[in-house]
Parts: sequence; structure tokens; C-alpha cells
Amino acid sequence: MGRISLEANRARQRKAIWSRKNEEYVADFCLVSRRNLSDFEYQIFRLHFLLGADWKLCCRKLHMDRGNFYHAVYRIEQRLGRAFRELEPYPLFPLDEYFGSSSQLTAATTPATAGRVTPIRPPLAPAATTPDLLEAA
Repeated sequence: MGRISLEANRARQRKAIWSRKNEEYVADFCLVSRRNLSDFEYQIFRLHFLLGADWKLCCRKLHMDRGNFYHAVYRIEQRLGRAFRELEPYPLFPLDEYFGSSSQLTAATTPATAGRVTPIRPPLAPAATTPDLLEAA
């Protein structure tokens, strides 16, 4: 049985939610891996990364040599690393952001500043208020 945690919810309908973060992460990890890998790559991923088989057992089971096996492992690591990092709306990496409590609100999302809009650029002075332009018109 996994650990259950109570977390603050940013939505106004409920104040807190119950979740199993570890189980949710494992499910997300496996589903994203399955979606982003081909069938052969997923076999390597399942044997080597999930089941913990060493390269000798993987090569024997998949009928491949050591060099091709490690090239495939490096491609899998690169592809899944990018997929975990660029996953929307919540990436699986870095872990502190995934497992971070939603009760830790940043300054930009606190209720006091939620209604205000911060401009990207400072406002420009209107051209008609300068004395030189008023005289020229």
C-alpha cells in the first residue's frame, strides 16, 4: 500500500485533495515511455530499466550484440529524457517540481496578486503631451 498525502488545492471548490504521488509518478513514467518508444525499444526499456536485467541477459534475450544494445540504450535515454522534460502541462523532470506540494504558492500566484496584471514593458508616455509636439501641431 502506498503513502497517501493530503495536498492543498488551488481551485476554490475544494480546499485539499488526497493523492498517491508515488503511484501516480510510476504510472505516468510507464505510460509516457510506452507512447514514445517503438516496440523494440520498449522491450529493451522494460528488460533493462524496469526489470533490471544486465546487458548480457538483454543481449541474449533480444538476440543482439553488446554494441548495438548500448547504442539503443543511449537512444532510449535521449528520447525519454526529452519527453519527460517537455511533457505538458506538467513535466516528469525535475522531480522536485513533480513531487512539490501545490500548497507552496509562488509570489505570482498568491491570491493578493492574482487579479493584477504586470506589464512586460513599462508604459510609454503619450506623444501628444510633450511641449514640442503640441506646438508643431
